[in-house]
Amino acid sequence: MSLVEETNAELGSPVVPLPPQPLGTEVTPPKKARSRGRLIWCRLTQTSRFWVGAVTIAVILAWALLGPLLYPYNATGRDPLNMGLGPTQLHWFGTNGIGQDLYAQTLVGLQKSLVIGLIAGPLGTLIAAVVGSVAGYMGGVVDRVLVWCINLLLVLPSFILLVILSPLFKGLSWVFLTVFIAGFSWMIMAQVVRSQTKSLRDRDFVKAARYMGVPMRKILGRHIIPNVASLLIIDATLGVVAAILAETSLSYFGFGIRAPDVSLGTLLAEGTSAAVTRPWLFVFPAGVLIVTLFAVSLIGDALRDAVDPTSGVNRD
Repeated sequence: MSLVEETNAELGSPVVPLPPQPLGTEVTPPKKARSRGRLIWCRLTQTSRFWVGAVTIAVILAWALLGPLLYPYNATGRDPLNMGLGPTQLHWFGTNGIGQDLYAQTLVGLQKSLVIGLIAGPLGTLIAAVVGSVAGYMGGVVDRVLVWCINLLLVLPSFILLVILSPLFKGLSWVFLTVFIAGFSWMIMAQVVRSQTKSLRDRDFVKAARYMGVPMRKILGRHIIPNVASLLIIDATLGVVAAILAETSLSYFGFGIRAPDVSLGTLLAEGTSAAVTRPWLFVFPAGVLIVTLFAVSLIGDALRDAVDPTSGVNRD
């Protein structure tokens, strides 16, 4: 009898004989199961859409950061000898009616739109994670009050509210716009996080942590938020697209970025009136906006399929 069988017999366990092993063979230990994050990453890296979007957005970011350093003109300078000029070797995207270089303005506008999108999108997701997890975990009066606030913000006309408040924040136009976009983009995700938290708070590992006296903030940070992290990552990625679109739309109508600041929305607004006579004023900013949104959307789409493999069956 082997040592394992003798130990089992002493403990009163039924003796289960080990299967015979051929001589000269080594027993290989079972492979360690991959974590959920590593599994999602492996699925993500096998998706062509992710690599197309990631490479494209990396090129766009490098272009937006390094482009102004390698170009002789700036966004505010004027060339009185080349006003309203089309694309040339001197001015790659042409100039507007007062001689400002459109290529330099597009780079500055892209920087501003990316900054707003990259801040407002994750910030809205962070608010959703905090509010949704607290509401779902606490329940009771706290849950009802937070749900009432969420429903109230969902029915408020955010565009009209921005129109009313925008004159009060002329000196902090893009900062206020970023906070405003984030403040009106978290409610739907907060409801999702709340429902997920309500199902997780009754799990054994959460109950054990609560009985051991672990503070609520640690329970939320260690046990609740990590279990909905995949949804939050997707929401933050797609939130960047929504924030850039919101900034562009608001700036287009004159309620977002204002002169002397430049964004893709302001460039589109200025180029719309001349889209027929001087199409380069509209085509180049619109093309940069479309490529940027398309690249981020590809990454978000690939993330969704990596988290839920059944959502992207037979796409790639």
